[in-house]
Amino acid sequence: MAELASHYEKKRKMYPEEKLIILFDIDGTILDMRYMIFHVLKAYDFNHNTRFFSNLSFDDIRVHENQIDLLLEQFQIPEEKRKEIILWYNQDRWSPSFILESHRPYPGVLEVIRWFQLQPNTFIGLNTGRPESIRKDTLRSLNELGKEYRVSFTDEYLYMNPAGWGKDVSASKVEGIKYFKSKGLRIVAFIDNEPENLSAVSKIDLKKEILLLHAETIFESEKRRLPPNSAKGETFDLTELIPEKDLPRHIQFVWHGVNDEANLRQFLASDITWGECDVRWDPTGNELILRHDSFKNHPLESDEKFQSLESLVTRLHRAGKSIKFDLKAGSYLIDRLLALIEKIGIKKTDLWFNGNVERLHEAGFKKLSSAMPGAILQCPVDFLVPLIESTPEKAREILEMYREWGIVRFSLSWLNQDIRIVFEQMSEWGYEINIYNVPNLEAFLQAVLLVPRSITADFNFPKWHYYGRGSGERGNYYEYTMRKVSRKR
Repeated sequence: MAELASHYEKKRKMYPEEKLIILFDIDGTILDMRYMIFHVLKAYDFNHNTRFFSNLSFDDIRVHENQIDLLLEQFQIPEEKRKEIILWYNQDRWSPSFILESHRPYPGVLEVIRWFQLQPNTFIGLNTGRPESIRKDTLRSLNELGKEYRVSFTDEYLYMNPAGWGKDVSASKVEGIKYFKSKGLRIVAFIDNEPENLSAVSKIDLKKEILLLHAETIFESEKRRLPPNSAKGETFDLTELIPEKDLPRHIQFVWHGVNDEANLRQFLASDITWGECDVRWDPTGNELILRHDSFKNHPLESDEKFQSLESLVTRLHRAGKSIKFDLKAGSYLIDRLLALIEKIGIKKTDLWFNGNVERLHEAGFKKLSSAMPGAILQCPVDFLVPLIESTPEKAREILEMYREWGIVRFSLSWLNQDIRIVFEQMSEWGYEINIYNVPNLEAFLQAVLLVPRSITADFNFPKWHYYGRGSGERGNYYEYTMRKVSRKR
C-alpha cells in the first residue's frame, strides 16, 4: 500500500489532467475465495444429506479454488464420491445464489477501493478471468458487498475473459490492459494474486509505467514468475495508504478530551482546528471545570487537581482554535457557560455544544440555539440505532423533533455493530453526522472514508506523531515509550 500511495501521487503530479485508473483482479484479490469453498462444500452436505464436511472449518482451507481435489484428499471420502463432489462443486460454485451469498472481501480491500474512488479523476477497474456469462451476477454481488462501504462498480470498468472458464486467463489480462488504455485511461497499477498474470502484463508494459502489485493470498502459478519490478504484500493497510496531508478538508476533525495540560499541548501543536472539552461543576458547585468521568462513578481523589474551564477556553481562543463543549452535567450549567463565552468574546461560529437529550432536554437545547445562532448543536443518538434499523419512520420522527429543538448534528459511535448501515440511512435522510469512539488510526481512516461531517477522536496516532491520551474514562489513558536513537560512529 505504501508503494501504491507513492506511485499514485507521482502519476497524479505527472498527469494532472488525465483520467487515472487502478485495476483489480477479483477472485483471490478482492474476494477471499476460501469463503466460497467453505460455503459450497457445506451446501453439498446439506443438499445430499451427507456429513463429509461437518467438521470442516474455515482455517482448514489452504488451497486455491481450482484445486479442490487437494482439499478432498484430507477427508476420508471414497474416490467415486470425491469425483461426484468435484463435479457438483464445479457446476454450482458460480451459480447466481452462490456468487451472491458466499463471497467475502479481504479485510481492507473495499476501503482501499473507496479511497481511490474518492480521488479526483480517478477510477477503479476490474480485470478478471471470469467469463462474460456471469457479468451481471458479478456486478450484482460486488455492488451488494460494496454498498455499506459506499463502493460501487460499473459495467464500463469491468473487463471479463472472452475465452470462457479458465481459458487463456493471462492473455485475457493483457487484453484487459489494452481495453482500458483504449478508453483513454492511464493505468497506474494492476493488482492480482496470480504471478503469471502480472508477468504477462509486464511484457507489454515496456516503459514500466504500471505498478504491478502481487496480492500474496492463495495462488496457483509459481511465485518465481513474478516480474522483478513488482511489489507484494499480504494486507490492504489503510494506514500505509492514506497520509495525514491527504485527509479530506471538508470533514471537521475534533481532538477529544482536551481536559489536561498534556493533551492541551498536543492539541495546540497540531493542525486540528477543533478541541473538545468535558464540562462539569466542581464538587462545591462554584466553578466550571474539565473532567470526563462523573464523580458518582469515579469519586474525587484526595490529590486530584482540576483544570479550570475559563483558563482552557482563554488559551484556545488566543491560539485561534475552535471549541467543542461536551456538557456532562446537564442544562443547569448553561447560563454560567454562556456568560463565560460572552466574557471572553468568542465568535459563535467557533463554538460547538454537545449534550445528551436526557441531560439537556428540550429547554436546554432551545436555550443554546437561541443564544448561539451559528454554533453547532449536537446530541448522540446511539440509543436510536435499533429503532433506525427496525422502525425507520418512527426514528426519523424523533430526529425531526430534535431538529426543531435546534440540534443540527447527530453523533454515532464507531463501535455500533451496524454503524455503516445506520450511517447510510441517516445520510440518505439528509442529517449531518459526527462519528466518535474511533479506537485507533485504522478505524479513524475507515470513518473518514464514510465522509461524515465530522469525526471526534483521541488522536492517539503515533504513526502521525500524535500522542493523545484520551479523556480518561475508566482510566483508559494511552501511554507511549519513546526510545532513544543511537548512531554508530
